[in-house]
Amino acid sequence: MIWYKINGSIKMCVKKYIILLLTIALLSCNDDRKLPVLGDRFAEEKLVNGRIVTDTVYAHLPPFAFLNQDSNMITNENLKGKIFVADFFFTTCPSICPVMKKEMVRVFEKFKGNKSVMLLSHTIDPDHDTLALLKDYAMRLGSDGTQWMFLTGARERIYEMAEKGYYATALPDSTEPGGFVHSGGFILLDKQQRIRGIYDGTKSTEVDQLMVDMDLLLKEE
Repeated sequence: MIWYKINGSIKMCVKKYIILLLTIALLSCNDDRKLPVLGDRFAEEKLVNGRIVTDTVYAHLPPFAFLNQDSNMITNENLKGKIFVADFFFTTCPSICPVMKKEMVRVFEKFKGNKSVMLLSHTIDPDHDTLALLKDYAMRLGSDGTQWMFLTGARERIYEMAEKGYYATALPDSTEPGGFVHSGGFILLDKQQRIRGIYDGTKSTEVDQLMVDMDLLLKEE
């Protein structure tokens, strides 16, 4: 945990998530707070009015192309002008996935019909989770198929996207229940496709905070 002082009051920042040390600022609950931008960043020099200015550039979601449960190709273009939440699962998961999906249903119900919000659930077992199975899974959860999508693609590409795009874990592991290990995080991204928060999708309190932060992000942008 990192403790620091702002305006005389102590605030706490905490979040180490898989590869990078990602810090989520748990600031006081008011409408003026701003969510941090997480992930890799680098300094970029550019010429402005004859002067060299250094600007901070944040990592964005890399290009992707996955099929959804209705066989439609989904890319970064489908997310333009939207905030969205991403997670990873597989339909035969005997451990955290059922809890995660119950919590994601809560998120979907709260933002259902909001055209500025999308939810993306990526299967990490594309060999088993066919399009037909994903469609049935989506229907059983009450998904409308457009605002909350279930995505699949080449196994290697999904794992690469989890690691490099979302800083999440998604790997086969014969020692784990169901044969896979994956992050239980709900990852919140803004309209510029930058990570703004990571929340434990198995804990209702963290999902509550996610929904509060989604409202905040919608106001910000």
